[in-house]
Amino acid sequence: MESNIDNVRAQMRKGMLEYCILCILAKREAYASAIIDELKAANLIVVEGTLYPLLIRQKNQGLLTYRWEESTQGPPRKYYCITDKGREQLGDMDTAWQEMETAINTLRG
Repeated sequence: MESNIDNVRAQMRKGMLEYCILCILAKREAYASAIIDELKAANLIVVEGTLYPLLIRQKNQGLLTYRWEESTQGPPRKYYCITDKGREQLGDMDTAWQEMETAINTLRG
């Protein structure tokens, strides 16, 4: 039973990660490790191997862009930024989330 609930949690997190990435980048631009740190702080455990394909997909969809910035500690960092199209998508996702939350509360109530 324990592993089943862990699987359910993992599937729910996976479905929400693209939304969460846009939420983070709507507040400020960030590089991948900072995005991972923020997701971990919110108890959405994610590893780089999971994050990078999502960032690439969102960039290819025009939701994100990036810029390189020199770092005083190591190689240059790639900072991801949300685009106007990404903000529009985030607004649509916010609406979908609110609708889902209402539906679930109705069913549970």
